[in-house]
Amino acid sequence: MSDAINNPTGLPDVRALEKLANELFSALPGGYLSGPVPSEEILPQHHDIAQRNSNGLPSSAIYQGNAVDLSAPQTSLPDSNGLGLGHIPASTSGSGGVSGLQPGSKSPALALPYESEQPFEQQLKQALASVNIYSPSAQFPFTPSGILNEHAYYFASENQFSNGTTQPAFQVNLLRNDFPILSEQVNGKSLIWLDNAATTQKPRQVIERLSYFYQHENSNIHRAAHELAARSTDAYEGARQKVQNFINARSANEIIFVRGTTEAINLVAGSWGEQYLQQDDEIILTHLEHHANIVPWQLLAQKKGLKIRVIPVDEDGQLLLEEYARLLNPKTKLVAFTLVSNALGTITAAKTIVDMAHAAGAKVLADGAQSVSHIRTDVQLLDADWFVFSGHKIFGPTGIGVLYGKEALLNSTQPYHGGGNMIKDVTFESTQFHPAPSLFEAGTGNIADAVGLGAAIDYVQKIGIDNIYEYEHFLLNYATKKLEQIPGLRLIGTAAEKTSVLSFVLQGYTTTEVGEALSREGIAVRSGHHCAQPILRRFGLESTVRPSLAFYNTCSEIDTLAHVITSLQPRIK
Repeated sequence: MSDAINNPTGLPDVRALEKLANELFSALPGGYLSGPVPSEEILPQHHDIAQRNSNGLPSSAIYQGNAVDLSAPQTSLPDSNGLGLGHIPASTSGSGGVSGLQPGSKSPALALPYESEQPFEQQLKQALASVNIYSPSAQFPFTPSGILNEHAYYFASENQFSNGTTQPAFQVNLLRNDFPILSEQVNGKSLIWLDNAATTQKPRQVIERLSYFYQHENSNIHRAAHELAARSTDAYEGARQKVQNFINARSANEIIFVRGTTEAINLVAGSWGEQYLQQDDEIILTHLEHHANIVPWQLLAQKKGLKIRVIPVDEDGQLLLEEYARLLNPKTKLVAFTLVSNALGTITAAKTIVDMAHAAGAKVLADGAQSVSHIRTDVQLLDADWFVFSGHKIFGPTGIGVLYGKEALLNSTQPYHGGGNMIKDVTFESTQFHPAPSLFEAGTGNIADAVGLGAAIDYVQKIGIDNIYEYEHFLLNYATKKLEQIPGLRLIGTAAEKTSVLSFVLQGYTTTEVGEALSREGIAVRSGHHCAQPILRRFGLESTVRPSLAFYNTCSEIDTLAHVITSLQPRIK
C-alpha cells in the first residue's frame, strides 16, 4: 500500500490517496464505514502509532492551515445547577432510524436534529488538503485513522441548537455499531434494548479491553516485582484515576472500588454508621429510594435504635422540599438520597438537599446509580460526603462499582472488611492499616472489571456526557408524547425534571402481560416493582412497565414500542 500512495521523495501523493479513498468509499454502502473504527484502548502498546509522526509529535501538530483539529475538546453545555442539565431542544420530532434504514440515512417523515448530514468523503478531502503543507521534516507513514479519529467518527459537522450554543452533531446510527449486542435477534426480531435502568449494554471497547487484560496483563496487584504485576497495577490504578477525573474528585485516594452501589451503601452503613451513629439518632431518606438505599439503614436502625424519616413526594413524583426542611433537626445525623429515581426518572434537587443537610450538621450520601450515565457528576460542587454508583449502569462490567468519600472522612472511619492488601503490619496482638483507598479494599479486588470500568468511562468521555444528556432528553420528550397518545396508558412519574425513564401501566393488562407482549417483538423492558416498592405504592401500584433509555436508542425504536403497545386493545375490567 505504501508504494501506491508515496512518491519517490517519500511524501504522500495526494492524487493516489484520493483515488484510494474513492475506491474505498465506492465499495461501501451509503458512503459510511460498515463497522466500528479501531479502538484506542484495546492495544495499549500500539496506542500512539496512528497519532504520532516519526519525531513523536501528535498528528494534530502537523495538520495546520486549513486542516481540522479533530482532537479539539467538545464545547460544554451551560450548567445552571451544577449537574450538567443542559438545554432541551425545542423540537421533539425525529427518527434515529434503524429499522429498514441504512446507517446515516433519514426517515422521509421525521428528521432527528442531531444528525446533520455531511458526506464522509468531504471530511476526508478536508483532511487530505493539509497534505499540501507537509514539509520534508514532517515525513511519516500516512494512516487514515490518524486523521479520522473517533471524535470525527461519532460527530459530523457542528450544529446550531435552539438555545444558540454550538455542539457536535450526534451520529447515533454510527455509534450503534460499537455495541455488538444491538445486532442480536430476539424471537426473530431485531433487539430493541429499553431496559437501561436495570443495566446498560457494553461497547466493543469495553469488551475488548477486558479480553486484552486477561491475555496480556492478568496478575494480582501491588504485591509483586514481576512485569505482569506492574501492568495490572498500572491498569487498575489508572482506572481509579479515570473515575476520579470523571466525577471530579480531589484525589484518587477518595475512590474506593466495590462490587456496586449496593455494596457501597452497605460499606458506609457498616463502617461509618456502626462507628458514629448512636441510639435515637435520625436518618432521612426519600420516598424515591431504591431498596439498596433503604434496607441497609433499616438493618442499622434496628441494631442501634435509630429513627428513619422519609421525605414525601407530590403527585408528579417530585420531592417536597418544604417537608424535608421540617424533618431536619439536631438529631439528624445522615441524609441518604438518590439523584435520579430508578422507578420514575425524577431528578432530585441534589445540591439543595446536600446544603440543607450540612446546615443541620448532618452527613450526606448521594446515590448516583441512575444519574451517572445521564448527567454530569461533580462531587466537589455537589459536596456530598459520599457518592456511589455501579459500573454496569454506565456501560461497564457487572460486579464493579465506586464509593467516593471525602478523604479525611474515609481516614477517620473504621474498616468494613479485614484482610490482605489493606494492612501495613499485622501481629497476633494488633494490626496497622493503610489509609484510604486501601483501607476499604481488603483482599483481591475485581481487577479486570475495574479496568473495564475505566474503558467505559473513556468511551463516555469521548462522546461527552452533556451530549448524551441532550440527546437522551430529546428522546425522552419524543417518547413521552408518543406514549401519552395511547388509549388506556397511564404514565407514572411526570416530574418537570426527569431523565430516561418512562414507567406506565396499561388499562386491563398486568405489567407482566405487557412485558411479555413487547418481548415477543424483540423489545426488552422491565416489568415489576423495580426494587422501589415504597414509591410505587405511593401511587397505589405494585408494579409498572418501565422502558428506559440510553444514548444508543432511537426514535425508530420508540415508534416500534408505541406501535406494539397500541396494538394491545385496552381491556375494560
